[in-house]
Amino acid sequence: MQQITEEIKTLFKSYSDILVKQIDQIPQSGSDRIYFRIVCEGDIHFIATYNINIKENKTFIYFSRHFKSIGAPVPEIYAVNETGSIYIQEDLGHSSLLNELEKFGQTESVFELYKKSLKALANLQINGDKGLDYNECITSKEFGQQAIMSDLLYFKYYFLDTLKIPYDKEKLLGDLEALSNYLSHVDHKHFMFRDFQSRNIMVQDNNIYFIDYQGGMKGALQYDVASLLWQAKAELSDEWKNKLLDYYMDCVDEIIEKPLNRNHFINQYNGYVLIRLLQVLGAYGFRGLFERKAHFLTSIPLALRNLKWFLANKYVGISLPEFERLLSIVISDEMIQQFETVKATVETPLQIKINSFSYIKNGYPKDETKNGGGFVFDCRGILNPGRVEEYKKQSGQDKPVKDYLEQQTKMPKFLNSIFDIVDITVEDYIKRGFESLEINFGCTGGQHRSVYAAESLARHLRNKFSVKASVNHLNKENWVRE
Repeated sequence: MQQITEEIKTLFKSYSDILVKQIDQIPQSGSDRIYFRIVCEGDIHFIATYNINIKENKTFIYFSRHFKSIGAPVPEIYAVNETGSIYIQEDLGHSSLLNELEKFGQTESVFELYKKSLKALANLQINGDKGLDYNECITSKEFGQQAIMSDLLYFKYYFLDTLKIPYDKEKLLGDLEALSNYLSHVDHKHFMFRDFQSRNIMVQDNNIYFIDYQGGMKGALQYDVASLLWQAKAELSDEWKNKLLDYYMDCVDEIIEKPLNRNHFINQYNGYVLIRLLQVLGAYGFRGLFERKAHFLTSIPLALRNLKWFLANKYVGISLPEFERLLSIVISDEMIQQFETVKATVETPLQIKINSFSYIKNGYPKDETKNGGGFVFDCRGILNPGRVEEYKKQSGQDKPVKDYLEQQTKMPKFLNSIFDIVDITVEDYIKRGFESLEINFGCTGGQHRSVYAAESLARHLRNKFSVKASVNHLNKENWVRE
């Protein structure tokens, strides 16, 4: 990582003489790209991106410069190194549209941000399509029948087939082919963002900006709108969805020469909503049912309820007998309940006590409950931030240490395994009305790894089970601070 940081410094120096004060790695999300925030004198910030996928970098840079030329709200690209593995771009801040929605709720100000996003989207899709060289796309040039079929099969393989519901294979494949053929014949094909959702819309000074459009290609206008308005995590109200869709169609009508056939547009929009909902379930199935990632498993019921409401209230415009039969089973109350997480209530007596401790200073925590149950996890198999000079006087509660553990150690894998084990007990204890559970994390000094692990587990249990979880750092008085 030190070598990458030095390369970033060299590239930045070729662009600007502004003094660089520090370069901080930003925690990764779902991609292999590594982001850094360059903090300069005068509190000026830039973002540096490192990515060994040179083709992806070239596509992002090309798209960014093209969309910038038509006034789209995308980041400015300032410098690219000779190999194309590192580029420096405009810093669009820390807050996404999803952050704003989660912070303020479905308020008028957030609604206006959605409108700004859709107006800018229409411009990027239609005017951005003009003169765009689709040979620069990472994979497919167009989201046509084959790509749609691929999304449907993704759902079939990673979600539907794992449920082991019997079906007529030939009839199902026939329905999927019919749906993909129907949706590939749309009136308006322009640039398709492909992953247009509220996490990829940044908000700064009440303005919106787009990121992560490098997977884009030519495709139907409806796909991106469906992605944004039906994002499961956002849980937008039906009223908002309808109003925002109408507003988006108004924006499109202002740009194109011939007004939309709105009935036809909405029917096909509904088809793309269905595609998007199924694609998301496929992703949740892969990450949750195959890779056993807790976050994705807990997202499945929300996505299923989203799909259930859609199928009951919207019309796609094509009959798909076998597919519809299977979907009716998938969205049944029994199926949704299968994936539901048990939640604690105000009457739930369970109190979870989570400790961090030092094997050297404290030894194993004493069991105050006398029930002899619970867990002790040894964190000493994880790289120790305490051995790094800059982290010695910090703890697992400090951001630099947290970033180190998340990015440069196997702590995420370690914790995912612990989540799976502890979740079984917590769910059972809630159901059976047990009153206490103690969970302990130990490391050498009880300051970095065990502290981070204890805080992370408490956050996970509160989010997943709404359970009461207290955290105690038993060696805090001995932490190295000077």
